[in-house]
Amino acid sequence: MKGEVYPKGMEPMTIDLATLAFMALRNHLFNSAGQAIPFSLRPKQNTQADPFDEYLTTRVFAKLEDVQCEKAPGPLITPDMVLFRRSLCLGMSAGDLCNDTRRIISIEVKKLERTHPGSIARASGLDYNTTPPCGRARVYDAKGQTLDIRSFYLFVCIESYPIDTSQVVVSALALVDGNILNTDFSYYLSIIGHREKEIGLGSYGDGADRKRPMVIFSNPLGAKELDRKVSLVHPDPGLDSQISNLRLVYQIERTLASGGINHFYCYRVATDVAEDWAVRTLKDPFPTPTRDVKTQPRGRFRLSFPIH
Repeated sequence: MKGEVYPKGMEPMTIDLATLAFMALRNHLFNSAGQAIPFSLRPKQNTQADPFDEYLTTRVFAKLEDVQCEKAPGPLITPDMVLFRRSLCLGMSAGDLCNDTRRIISIEVKKLERTHPGSIARASGLDYNTTPPCGRARVYDAKGQTLDIRSFYLFVCIESYPIDTSQVVVSALALVDGNILNTDFSYYLSIIGHREKEIGLGSYGDGADRKRPMVIFSNPLGAKELDRKVSLVHPDPGLDSQISNLRLVYQIERTLASGGINHFYCYRVATDVAEDWAVRTLKDPFPTPTRDVKTQPRGRFRLSFPIH
């Protein structure tokens, strides 16, 4: 892994963790020609079990030199995992760690499927459940003190391997800066914090409403330019000048609700890119449906007979 991830002559500790994670994913899940390598996942033992997250932690990221990966200690905990260089974190203040992606980052994993026509499911809006995506995530140290760190999101489309259905392959992968999904950390905190439940509901007074938000944000794999590819979407415009085996393929612009524009940069392993590729700019490439402020009613059960 070291020879595949670390460019010749470059000090490994200078490479940010998102880039290392991306290179590890590319080299483990795909062969040198960019074709997906089939692999096996253990069966799910319960609804909340996540064999793919375990596979990433124990098989993929465990190979990174001088980098540790800690998986969420239980179900319904975000982020899914944190990558860090312990030697670069010890003795540092929370402020020192909040923006330093060489020292520590979080990764949230979003697993997707394909529809029968072959397109990515939920392309125009992905459920993030009760935690909005954000470029910053809140975690806690061993003493329970809050630590806000940079956050990345891993989107993968996992499909059965046609030759051996006991195995799976990844047909699309994008590791993206969480800021391309949302930069509003205050909103993120307002959702993940304590909320008041409404209790004493129903005719017997034993019901409760947890008032849980269910948030929907963009799905990067919904962009045709990222589907069926292996991509890193990063905030650094010069990553390919630092790491020779990366190639810039797109500049991505996202228009803020306030009217400004945020810029991001999409990279791929150089051997996955045509030699004559010309960098293009993608302006707001993630599909978004027309939305209504009203929620849809629950599905209606329709009987097979009329009553009159």
